[in-house]
Amino acid sequence: MTCASLLRRGPGTESFGELPPVTTQEPDGVLARATARLREDDTAAQFMRFVLVGAVTTAVYAAFFVALSAWGYLAAHLVGTAISTVLANELHRRLTFRADERVHWFTAQWEAGGVTVLGLLATSTALGWLEAVTETTQPVLQIATVAAVTAFIGAMRFLALRWIFRPEHSTP
Repeated sequence: MTCASLLRRGPGTESFGELPPVTTQEPDGVLARATARLREDDTAAQFMRFVLVGAVTTAVYAAFFVALSAWGYLAAHLVGTAISTVLANELHRRLTFRADERVHWFTAQWEAGGVTVLGLLATSTALGWLEAVTETTQPVLQIATVAAVTAFIGAMRFLALRWIFRPEHSTP
């Protein structure tokens, strides 16, 4: 999850910031080219970083969900969601939107809270429905359901942040 303030730019800034180059040589391997591409600041590179952060934090969620599944699916879901959301917010703040100097950690967490609650309601509803229509608890199916709902919500959020709620640029 991310928050709208991640796209706010300070006066006189033209981009989201730049990361130092991977190497001083021209990228020659596939991994080096992919890494260099991810460090760019266009929409496609930003979306790729968004997806990678989503994949990593979904794996973190899955690990907590499976580890805590003895508590029941809802408790495991709540804990996994809380931990993976805080991690996702921070990674999006620092890596996806490169806003670590513009947006404080607490601000990013607080502003993303509303979307987190909506996402938690959507995924909890999907898990409840899944439990009602299946006869046995299947962690892989539960995690896949949460990942699908979260991916849809994340894609809509990225689109909204990138194009709908993007702040106006001040022209000098």
